[in-house]
Amino acid sequence: MTTPTITLLAPLLDRLFDEAEAATGAVRAAVADLSASDRARMMRSKTDYRDLYGRLKDVPLAVSRETGHLLYMLARSSRAKAIVEFGTSFGISTLHLAAGLRDNGGGRLITTEFEPSKAARARHNLSAGGLIDLVEIREGDALKTLSADLPDAIDLVLLDGAKALYPDILDLVEGHLKPGAIIVADNADDSPDYLARVRTPGSGYMSTPFAEDVELTVRIN
Repeated sequence: MTTPTITLLAPLLDRLFDEAEAATGAVRAAVADLSASDRARMMRSKTDYRDLYGRLKDVPLAVSRETGHLLYMLARSSRAKAIVEFGTSFGISTLHLAAGLRDNGGGRLITTEFEPSKAARARHNLSAGGLIDLVEIREGDALKTLSADLPDAIDLVLLDGAKALYPDILDLVEGHLKPGAIIVADNADDSPDYLARVRTPGSGYMSTPFAEDVELTVRIN
């Protein structure tokens, strides 16, 4: 039996997760002068999030290990060939998704990152993992980078960028989602408008909370 790519990536992923966990103090320091209410407001604002994420441009904002495993499993179980990711950071989630594509026989992963330094780190990590050939990293504002040249039939979407933009990103990809397409939204509680949309009966989606602050959604028509 061929060894799954995710198994081969274990040493790299362990190192990256360890680095992300070690950066927790740096994350706290970057927002130490903000009150809890200010942080919540900035997370949910369609303009102020730029200041918040600018403070965090040098630290990894990674999915959890459990969410990483979930992403790989969903990519494999859906036999995904076309994946879109909003929010690359250092590429930890991207590695899990691309590993799924590799073990599915190949495909295309489009990911977008606002911070050039993070995009560069992600390219390095994807190259180290031998998966860069499957990934297109688009730098800049996702409202622009994901507004054109998307696959006709998207199998899987990860939302893990600015939370206030989740509904807008869904608008961009919605017409490309195949029936049964899966959307994973990390930290979804910080995007109440997105949750209201995908949980509303008759919206074309079925959606449920999954694990800690992850929303799992399926396009049903």
